[in-house]
Amino acid sequence: MKIGIIDFDTSHAVAFTQRLNHIDIAQEQWVEGGTITVGCPGESLLSPERIPEFTEQMRQYGVPLVDQPEEIIGQVEAVMVESVDGSVHLDRARAFIEAGLPTYIDKPFACSLADARQLADLAASHQVPIFSSSSLRYAPEVVSALTQTDQIGNFIGVEVSTPASQHPRNPGLFHYGIHGVEMLYTLMGPGCQAAWSVSNEDVDLVTGLWQDGRVGTVRGIRRGNAGFGFTIYGEKQILRSAVSATFIYRELLKQIVQMFQTGQSPLLISETLEVVAFIEAANTSAEHDGQRIPLADTN
Repeated sequence: MKIGIIDFDTSHAVAFTQRLNHIDIAQEQWVEGGTITVGCPGESLLSPERIPEFTEQMRQYGVPLVDQPEEIIGQVEAVMVESVDGSVHLDRARAFIEAGLPTYIDKPFACSLADARQLADLAASHQVPIFSSSSLRYAPEVVSALTQTDQIGNFIGVEVSTPASQHPRNPGLFHYGIHGVEMLYTLMGPGCQAAWSVSNEDVDLVTGLWQDGRVGTVRGIRRGNAGFGFTIYGEKQILRSAVSATFIYRELLKQIVQMFQTGQSPLLISETLEVVAFIEAANTSAEHDGQRIPLADTN
């Protein structure tokens, strides 16, 4: 399958090309079923300084490049929108969705529920599969935990930890902290009704109350050791695990390629919308001294 990739302001453009094109990386990281056949470096208001380096790497990998994203249309069967700036994803993805191309949109899906809804509605109206996810959703340790319900019992609550660097163009947890939110939703499932947050220069500590009474928390770390990890509080036992980043890109790419091939997203768009609503509520709470904020209706 021929895949186009746009916006080189993130290392994902290079890392995903390495794994799909089987170049400059160990064979155990390879992903089958799709090849990056054209790219567009794009532009960025968040990290423009990264584009020249990654553009040069893509040239060294032999990927043909175009000047404008829309030039990819007609050359590929699917598109990956890699902009690290979530606030531009609606504009960046629109032309591809309208052209009927299955589209992966890197995290964050959008930086507002309004934009996220527009993306979902646009895809639905054109009957185009779209997908957005943090790679941490498919970390082997997270996926393995979901298979251990016989030992753990029903998940009563979950705590996750994540690095959580910030940038004003991806407010609050929309930037790096979204990795933790995606892990939380993978383990808890959707259904959060309210969130509240304590935030300072060192940490975001966000609590979510689910409709069935379960509680999940995200600790976004900006001081000290900032590894990925989770604790599951089960009816039978407590499971604690660190999460390695070694194979997270490989596992995410398997899901992306499968969507491109089948036309079926591995994740319901309703859950992606709720993730955006959760982060919006958490960010609002942090701005209002930890006030409990109901999640916006995503139906």
